[in-house]
Amino acid sequence: MADHERPDTDNTTETARTNFIREIIDEDNLTGRFGGVVHTRFPPEPNGYLHIGHAKAIHIDFATAQLYGGQCNLRFDDTNPAKEEQEYIDGIMHDIHWLGYDWEDRLFFASDYFEQLYQWAVQLIKDGKAYVDDLSADEIREYRGTLTEVGKDSPHRNRSIEENLDLFERMKQGEFEEGACVLRAKIDMASPNINMRDPVMYRILNATHPRTGNTWHIYPMYDWAHGQSDSIEGVTHSMCSLEYEDHRPLYDWFLDQLGIFHPRQIEFARLRLTNTVLSKRRLIRLVKEGHVAGWDDPRMPTLSGMRRRGYPPEAIRTFIDMAGIAKSNSTADIAMLEYCVRQELNKTAPRVMGVIDPLKVVITNYPEGQTEEFDAINNPEDLDAGTRKVPFSRVLYIEQADFMEDPPKKFYRLSPGREVRLRYAYFIKCESVVKDDAGNIIELRCTYDPETRGGDAPDGRKVKATLHWVSAEHALPAEVRQYDRLFTTPNPDDVEDGQDFLVNLNTDSLETLAPCYVEPSLAQAAPGGRFQFERLGYFCVDPDTTADRLVFNRTVTLRDEWAKLQQKSE
Repeated sequence: MADHERPDTDNTTETARTNFIREIIDEDNLTGRFGGVVHTRFPPEPNGYLHIGHAKAIHIDFATAQLYGGQCNLRFDDTNPAKEEQEYIDGIMHDIHWLGYDWEDRLFFASDYFEQLYQWAVQLIKDGKAYVDDLSADEIREYRGTLTEVGKDSPHRNRSIEENLDLFERMKQGEFEEGACVLRAKIDMASPNINMRDPVMYRILNATHPRTGNTWHIYPMYDWAHGQSDSIEGVTHSMCSLEYEDHRPLYDWFLDQLGIFHPRQIEFARLRLTNTVLSKRRLIRLVKEGHVAGWDDPRMPTLSGMRRRGYPPEAIRTFIDMAGIAKSNSTADIAMLEYCVRQELNKTAPRVMGVIDPLKVVITNYPEGQTEEFDAINNPEDLDAGTRKVPFSRVLYIEQADFMEDPPKKFYRLSPGREVRLRYAYFIKCESVVKDDAGNIIELRCTYDPETRGGDAPDGRKVKATLHWVSAEHALPAEVRQYDRLFTTPNPDDVEDGQDFLVNLNTDSLETLAPCYVEPSLAQAAPGGRFQFERLGYFCVDPDTTADRLVFNRTVTLRDEWAKLQQKSE
């Protein structure tokens, strides 16, 4: 999907389970608080890439609005020009569309409201509810007090309204250096809520803004821009993560003092995931220190990384619904996410045959130079997907793991003297083994039974194993990247004193295999295409693929740990 291509998906059916947010909205609709209107917003900072934790917020904001027939805005909180880039704006919009949501014509920026926010700040100064403070950042922190000690007034707290207006205007005009002064709300330095102890509303930043250029030398803090931007846009329900619960009194105070439209802020618990870190600071370390190949590395929890790995957006939405929306923090098992991915891909991914650790098989009694084709089912879960032709010839590749020269008792796959079925094709029997000088098996000599074409024997004899294969003459070479979880422990922060989360990195999280061989139907497979390699797992075509080089990323194995855990719990 192109960066700004709009999806036409309706995702309301995926949000059928009730939760405390919907209970609040239902109550508001019952009382007529907002006249039955539900208007939400998603307000990302354009200073990084979205990850699956953001996906939860996106899903809540957009799906909740859809459920009530409302609207959801996309508003970029571009209040810190030093860290914002167009690359992030474009990436965020692409990720939201990929997840299946659309803001239609409601794309906004906090910078759209800079002039209005400034005028409202002037209003608070005139009302004696804001002042310019010359204390340094460290001094403000010291004066603020602690959870057990009240704060103390700044020596500049009681400046006259006229002096504050003059200083604030001069701040706006760029007369002061960064850090020289700030504008603070005048609330209560003895409040038990530290956020209410005269919070900073504006700081000086002499930086060029991507949208407003050098017009502004002062920029609003999030707590000041947030609620007022909601009000300007007519947002009714402003959903935030749980750490903003203590900021809600400030959100309400600003709106009440200005006497403007008052949205309702609702807080929910962030998404936490085992074997994963979601802290932006830690994700930056993973990238900058070279532990991963970039922000879209398929091992990363970024949406671009999950997209490259082959995770369907439908699976991510389903996972968020399964994980639930609550007021208390909890951690979801990554196995649950993988379960959702398997469930979705099982329904939608075409089946193909690919051999990732090839062992050559020569069928000695099959005519040299002969080729025939078999009909193969594209997806047994979707009969409308039809069938495809798979070529067969005298020389094949099977998996190394599907042969043992001296097998244990319960190994039913190929071994000397044993017969197995080749998927869609014939029964074959291993007659002899060819080894190199080091004793490694490099080739199997087998015979086939032409009467078993299609996979069944006319005499009724049975085999205990069915193997996947590709024809050596027709197979396409490929590189396969097998990804595993990035961290070995459920909680990457579970470390000894003096260590950090990097000690729990999984050094085996990527295994690159080549040459692998896949069936010729994949010749035109495009980057982003998702397939099930029969008996192996689900794989996605990587963007590194070229006309003469196929590259596949393993999305997830066929093994389902979450389903096993659920069965055990039952």
